[in-house]
Amino acid sequence: MRTRPVIALSIVALAAAVVIGALLLVLRPWESTATSPGGGAATDASVAPASEPALVESSTHILDDAGPDAPVLVEFLDFECEACGAVYPTMEALREEYQGEVTFAIRYFPLPGHFNSGNAAVAVEAAAEQGAFEAMYQRMFETQSEWGEARVSAADRFRGYAEELGLDMAAYDSAVEDPETLARVEQDFQAGVALGVSRTPTIFLDGEQLDIQAIGDIEAAIQAALQ
Repeated sequence: MRTRPVIALSIVALAAAVVIGALLLVLRPWESTATSPGGGAATDASVAPASEPALVESSTHILDDAGPDAPVLVEFLDFECEACGAVYPTMEALREEYQGEVTFAIRYFPLPGHFNSGNAAVAVEAAAEQGAFEAMYQRMFETQSEWGEARVSAADRFRGYAEELGLDMAAYDSAVEDPETLARVEQDFQAGVALGVSRTPTIFLDGEQLDIQAIGDIEAAIQAALQ
């Protein structure tokens, strides 16, 4: 197995991650902000497209589709983000509780300050090309404590996960090395920037960004949307 270099966001995406830290609200205990290694922050409005992208695009990964009339919950996440890892069990429980009632969608938002967040997102996207998005998504959070905050590439570890899932490894390797796979990750990141995402996890429900004061606020918002 080959060790691949760390996959970084494009220069444009990195530039979008260094300006508005001073504008952020006080960080909740379960949230991480998009900070640069030097402590700068998340987005630059000048980089955002002229019009906002859709929260759910044709390429957005849907974990559970409850139909056209159901509330839609979209989470922008970073697989290396400890706050996302802490929220993950709650999100899985909510998926089970509201299966068939709420559509759950995931979008990538790898923070520039996390060494392997880009590698992880590309690995998940490569797995998605073989219909294994959910399995790899779950594997990343289940193992986050084993590789998170490492300062060396975890690409070979992620490749091992793909092998354990029984993926076609030639196809997986090709997808990881394909610039289009990274471009797909950056598409979500740039959409997040345009939508005002500056930290992870950021959750939208029916088009509105949730102001989460406590973890239970996510379910409360879902219940309100269902009413």
